[in-house]
Amino acid sequence: MVTLSAVLSGCVSSVLDVDKRAIQPIPAKLMGQMNAKQMKPSDPIVVRIFKQESELEIWKRNRSGRYALLKTYPMCRWSGKLGPKVRNGDRQAPEGFYTVSASMLNPQSQYYLSFNLGFPNRLESALGYTGEALMVHGACSSSGCYAMTDDGVAEIYAVAREALKGGQTTFQVQAFPFRMTAQNMAKYRNDPNIEFWKNLKEGYDIFEVSRRQPTISACGRRYVFDAQFEGGEPADPLAACPPMTTMEEPALLAKRDAEMRAMETAMTSSTPVAVHAYSDGGMHPSFRAILQRNGAKELAKKTSRTLVPISRPDAALADPHNPGE
Repeated sequence: MVTLSAVLSGCVSSVLDVDKRAIQPIPAKLMGQMNAKQMKPSDPIVVRIFKQESELEIWKRNRSGRYALLKTYPMCRWSGKLGPKVRNGDRQAPEGFYTVSASMLNPQSQYYLSFNLGFPNRLESALGYTGEALMVHGACSSSGCYAMTDDGVAEIYAVAREALKGGQTTFQVQAFPFRMTAQNMAKYRNDPNIEFWKNLKEGYDIFEVSRRQPTISACGRRYVFDAQFEGGEPADPLAACPPMTTMEEPALLAKRDAEMRAMETAMTSSTPVAVHAYSDGGMHPSFRAILQRNGAKELAKKTSRTLVPISRPDAALADPHNPGE
């Protein structure tokens, strides 16, 4: 008969192991990539997340003062559907703009390592959205979180830790339903979240053009980017925006014009997708292939040192890249 302690020892690491997780250095290979891109471990970062593509990007400020892509990580699991998280228990992984401080890094996560996204943010709280402990973490299991492999989250955690130690007081996380191209916006034009996504795209475009993180404000029930308000930041995210000025770079205006033309072209040549056709979240195609070939147990072995079961493996096989299939 197997004792309870023996069972637990297979799933829960010792305190010593937990302590070591949080202080692992940035791997030498990744340090080499930083050096080649003229980045230091202490330089600030921005994290971008894309649900449909199941990818997480780390961008790091280089010697030029602009952010450049350091590495893209495949996401092992996210739950819910495209669209924002609204209430506790809806299984939705959040979408929006979040700010992560050192206190939100969790070295003792039950999912190897993690950091809290800070949902609900100021706008979401004002809108009445509810939920807590929405994380980026290890283990291929999600109920509203973004789940990486344990090795992946160890790298991400180490890069974030060093940036915060280097003087960046917080880092920005930008979570999107998909890469916000004109083609994708046209494809999802009938989705009930399209106005919300258009708002997210404003911040997305600023980063795409300028390679700097936009400043985030909230008024009029929406995000407002790179704005200076008369009388200071709006106190109530739900109230109408006070008089403001915004920074509109010529390159950004040109991109918006080009995107509008591209969207009009895409709408004439593409059929909008069925709304929320897939069942529950998704995973990167590389992990889906392992799941299809070898099953959930084998995928768990390859992605999680703590052997956390894969969440809803049948649902994970639904493909958000082809939502009508």
